[in-house]
Amino acid sequence: MKLKLFQVDAFAQQVFSGNPAAVCPMDEWPSDQLLQQIAQENNLSETAFFVPFKNGFKLRWFTPLEEVDLCGHATLATAHVLFNHLGHLLTNNRNITFYSNSGELQVYQTPQGMCMDFPAVSSKAVEASSDLLHGLKGITPKQILAGSDYLVVLENEQQLMEIQPDFFHWLNLDLRGVILTAKGIDFDFVSRCFFPKLGVNEDPVTGSAHCQLVPFWSEQLNKKLFNALQASTRGGQLTCELKGERILITGHCVDYLIGEIHV
Repeated sequence: MKLKLFQVDAFAQQVFSGNPAAVCPMDEWPSDQLLQQIAQENNLSETAFFVPFKNGFKLRWFTPLEEVDLCGHATLATAHVLFNHLGHLLTNNRNITFYSNSGELQVYQTPQGMCMDFPAVSSKAVEASSDLLHGLKGITPKQILAGSDYLVVLENEQQLMEIQPDFFHWLNLDLRGVILTAKGIDFDFVSRCFFPKLGVNEDPVTGSAHCQLVPFWSEQLNKKLFNALQASTRGGQLTCELKGERILITGHCVDYLIGEIHV
């Protein structure tokens, strides 16, 4: 079987920045085992697979180790492939509906870039586990909350930039991963995201994490619209807006690779 493969840098305006994702269009689903094997072979934080469904597409995301329920950058990359390579814009349709394990997701074209409409994720304050604290290597957080991931609020941007977590202690956490965040200097807030139990020690740019970050910072800063920076080595900038129980996340993509895989 031959499959098209696109590798796209998401939340980026030039290659070698943002977060790389692989995108595989399919006519129908093969076995889950094959999907996982392809994702493992790609060895990127996410590989997105999609098939036509209803008036849009069924979309699934796999890390090198397992399937996940929501991924922002690979959704943005998939929309980029549909708009720019698979003729979606030729139908004068500037909106895409994805059906996923996290419900219906919309992506549409705007003058500022592609905008994803995702569900907001609430957080609640929790007591830190010893594993979570040990992973911070002696740094005492201002606050720890839990939602889809642990949200760890640090004192300032410098502390966030300098920390080098101990991933071993985060392999057995009960939630998906750990988001570190702080108030920004040139941005409203900054973050870094870690998912060692999924085989992704530090994710370059994590759209789904901003579904949890934006409601938190909206309450802290009393605003709805944010310019955010995910301060990984590759780095990525996101424009985010809180609209009720939805988060709008806008970004750009660039192509890195277009090829064919044989499985």
